[in-house]
Amino acid sequence: MDKTLDDIFNDDEFGLLDVKPKTSDIKTDEDRLIDSFQEINNFYEKNKREPSPISMSEYGLLSRLRSIRTNEKHKAILKPFDKYNLLGYVEIPKPTLSEIFEDDDFGLLDDDSDLSIHTFKHTPKQEERAKTDFVAQREPMSEKDFRKYEAMFQQVHKELKEGKRKLKSFDVFEENLKAGYFYIADGIMLYLESAEITKEFKKLKSGDRERIDGRTLTIFENGTKSNLLFRSLGKLIQRNGYLITDTEEYIENELFINAGLVSDEDVKSGWIYVLKSTSKNPKISGIKDLYKIGFSTSKVENRIKKASKEATYLFADAEIVASYKCYNLNVHNFENLIQRFFAEVCLNIDIYDKKNHRISPREWFVVPLPVIDEVIKLIISGGIVNYKYDTTTKKLVLS
Repeated sequence: MDKTLDDIFNDDEFGLLDVKPKTSDIKTDEDRLIDSFQEINNFYEKNKREPSPISMSEYGLLSRLRSIRTNEKHKAILKPFDKYNLLGYVEIPKPTLSEIFEDDDFGLLDDDSDLSIHTFKHTPKQEERAKTDFVAQREPMSEKDFRKYEAMFQQVHKELKEGKRKLKSFDVFEENLKAGYFYIADGIMLYLESAEITKEFKKLKSGDRERIDGRTLTIFENGTKSNLLFRSLGKLIQRNGYLITDTEEYIENELFINAGLVSDEDVKSGWIYVLKSTSKNPKISGIKDLYKIGFSTSKVENRIKKASKEATYLFADAEIVASYKCYNLNVHNFENLIQRFFAEVCLNIDIYDKKNHRISPREWFVVPLPVIDEVIKLIISGGIVNYKYDTTTKKLVLS
């Protein structure tokens, strides 16, 4: 008896004709973004509040939420999953018909001319593979190991807010990607702890080319670390990130050390400063070449913020004329030396505070600015012992 097609399919004793749909464990960037946001949802559901910076785990979630809130594209993707309105109002753009046809990711609307077996339309690009590597190779750090980095990240955030650090465009990563620096990549701050760099020379028709690469130890502010390849990390920051500059004070110290003016063993004492008063008091404003010479262990700008309320600044705002960074300076000896050296031209004036108490400031001197500059340099170098100030000629002379 001839079997029909139905008989053949029904008589499949071993299930050889059963076809199960294939599933993939590979997550897209959008899947990872949604999973990341679901962690924040789960936290809110459990604690009835948003994450805060009180612990390493919460700080990581908080950083992630802040990053999402500043990215309109991510907000649009995540709004359907926003059970607790953590993202607020999000305007979801409605695609036009032409946009729908243009957004044909899988080529379903292509004609036969586009279906060549030699065209690999859906092979991941190099930067996409790098991004997958970037996410996949992260692993959580223990709270103990991350603690010191957490303090570093918080300090950098603070310095960025205060304007002491800045975000800078990240161009040539071979030059700008260095151990000990902070960066932003895909909205997350990271710290390049170390990089085992290797160099490889390739012979090309245009000439030999040096290629550098190697594994890094990269720490992320969400409490994870990665051994991402140096070039992969550089390209990710270059594509969607920034270099975070050092503070001006650190850069200045590095310049001193690199120039051979100081060594790592030298101790920074602070700043010698020269100020000019902006007082409207005719007894003060009428004096030519009146300057205050002093010393501060903190930045001079911070030292004089409340100058108008302090007698030592003549109860008036002060203008910074010059400042000099000093190392290994005995502050007490410096102040005594300045007062003795310019004793004959020290300002002799009495001023009164709000309670009518008489005050006689002793750090203001009537002396030309070029002379002050010369004296300070001689004090720093130690050569001041060979000179004295001639009040008649208003010049330094050998003693």
